[in-house]
Amino acid sequence: MDLRASYTDNPVTAELYDLFPAYIHRPDTDFYLRSAAASAGRILDLGCGTGRILLPIAEQGCQITGLDLSEYMLSKCRQKLKSIANSSTDHVQLVQGDMTNFKLDNTFKLAIIPFHAFQHLIGIAHQLGCLSSINRHLVMKAKLIFDVFYVDFRIINDPRLSDEVEDFEEYELPDGRRIRRTHRVAGFHPTEQYNDVEMIYYLTNPDGKAKRIVHAFPMRYFFRYEMEHLLERCGFRVIELYGNFDESPLVHDSPEMIFIAEKYKEV
Repeated sequence: MDLRASYTDNPVTAELYDLFPAYIHRPDTDFYLRSAAASAGRILDLGCGTGRILLPIAEQGCQITGLDLSEYMLSKCRQKLKSIANSSTDHVQLVQGDMTNFKLDNTFKLAIIPFHAFQHLIGIAHQLGCLSSINRHLVMKAKLIFDVFYVDFRIINDPRLSDEVEDFEEYELPDGRRIRRTHRVAGFHPTEQYNDVEMIYYLTNPDGKAKRIVHAFPMRYFFRYEMEHLLERCGFRVIELYGNFDESPLVHDSPEMIFIAEKYKEV
């Protein structure tokens, strides 16, 4: 059986998200934990999902608000919050909302957008809407920290990306089902700077009944000075730029562009 799984409208995406080993072991966690510890104020986590970054920040005792478009992802995050041992969660707030246009009751000393979430904003209006909304919720000189992948010109529009590539070998889940995942680019849009991406999950029940679940979404890619101009238009100046989560400098073969921007004016 072939199913489609959208981010907001299907609980399957939230169910499967935490099963992917590369997400669990992604090397950005310590980087964002250090940034949160240094913030000395309430933190805003945009695209918080199931709490991959939010939960360890909360466990540090930081005040944090998580915003996400998917109520299913937030529901999973709430369940996981209950498992934080011997700790109150009064300092954690979860909000269902659109990062391109939101209004919250709090102001913040730090906003973060981990794991390429900003790249789900395809059009300039949504990009500016997101950055402007963040600006309105940050105190002056507060920081915005986020990552986007560094574009490798050799492969970003390579037609071989249309082939399914295995992300991890099949393994058994605690409930007896077996899962494996592949990914591919289903469409290239170089003049608009985005690709159509598919994450394809193969789930097999103990009785042998199988499902193929496709999570499809567009993924925008950015270039360094394009991103700096967007930030400048929305009242931010870049104060640090890294090429990886070890805070190494951006070079031609870096995997990431990690922007640390400071709010310097209201918009």
